[in-house]
Amino acid sequence: MKFMGYARKDGTVGIRNHVVVIPAMGCANEIASAVSYGVSGAVPLLHNHACIRLGKDLERAERTIIGLGANPNVFAVLIVGIGCEKKSAQEFAREIGRFKPADYVTIEESGSFDEAVKKGKSILRDMVRDASMLERQPFGVENLTVGIKCGGSHATSAIAGNPAAGKAVDLVIDNGGTVIFSETAELLGAENVLAKRAANEEVKKELFSLLSDLEKEIERCGVDIRGSEPTPGNILGGLTTLEEKSLGAVMKTGTSPLKGVVDYAEKPSGKGLYLMDGSAMTSQLFLGTAAAGAQIQLFIFGGGLPARFRGIPAFPCGLGILPTIKILSSPAEISEKEYFDVYAGNIIEGGESIGDVGNRMYEEIIAVASGKHTITEIKNSYSEILHFYATGLLM
Repeated sequence: MKFMGYARKDGTVGIRNHVVVIPAMGCANEIASAVSYGVSGAVPLLHNHACIRLGKDLERAERTIIGLGANPNVFAVLIVGIGCEKKSAQEFAREIGRFKPADYVTIEESGSFDEAVKKGKSILRDMVRDASMLERQPFGVENLTVGIKCGGSHATSAIAGNPAAGKAVDLVIDNGGTVIFSETAELLGAENVLAKRAANEEVKKELFSLLSDLEKEIERCGVDIRGSEPTPGNILGGLTTLEEKSLGAVMKTGTSPLKGVVDYAEKPSGKGLYLMDGSAMTSQLFLGTAAAGAQIQLFIFGGGLPARFRGIPAFPCGLGILPTIKILSSPAEISEKEYFDVYAGNIIEGGESIGDVGNRMYEEIIAVASGKHTITEIKNSYSEILHFYATGLLM
């Protein structure tokens, strides 16, 4: 199967054609919002990155900004800044410019807030005009990178949505595509199952090392992760242990070999299935997936109270560059079906097999990649700033 996408100068393929405005620091969110306001087609990606980040957190945040700008769904990027950032707007624009058109504007160089907004709007209008001239072309699935995440985990997750998503994941990979999954803590208790699929001993070693480091950090903090996993919502949905949740979560990764382990917001080096180190917080996870180059995201819901949200619980609604396909597992929540892109409850009701629903998910991926709008793109009106993943001390 082929999808209809947008060719980029760096060889990647977009499934959306956004012009984005990214603040070099969260301090510049106001100017980014002002620059974007009234320019049809401009998408501001407001976030909470600040000068108080140190060490690995600072490196990760800067990698995230560059990765968001480099995402294939972005046609062009305007970086806005105050002029006193640790990494300047000009430096960000230069690095993103290796992948696509990028420019910058700062208050310092423009002389005032109003002049910076005026200059930024002029740049944006030109970018939007150029983006409008681009047409979709046919491309193979090998050009797709799909992120996968499960949430609202429930007794039905491992019976319906997750195994069906695993089937869709296998189809993407069998056709040459790439799939990224994350949420490191959700592998605890299921690491041996996933390790059997490691492509080689080095990947297996990286997997175990990542989980060992996480467990040591948990111990260092003097807390028991079982105080947060499973969550109260998971328990209401019938899950009883962290291992039970993890084993169900691993099912969404399908049966393909695990090709590698990458850092948060790091682009995979090849095709196939990759684990990205990341938080259990949905908004941070999606942000890292987008920064790693994913053009599309699957979010598999179990059921229960989270399925009754109109959008996505903890979803960074300000992340407009990443179309997300919502999948519902539980027949008990069938009244919410119109707010989901794929209903997997038929597996439990006996109307479809796991393979049938997996095939439908794969077809939905191709359709969304070709321009079909997801439910969230159509119906969601809520937006908030993006929260960058941090693990260390802040100044």
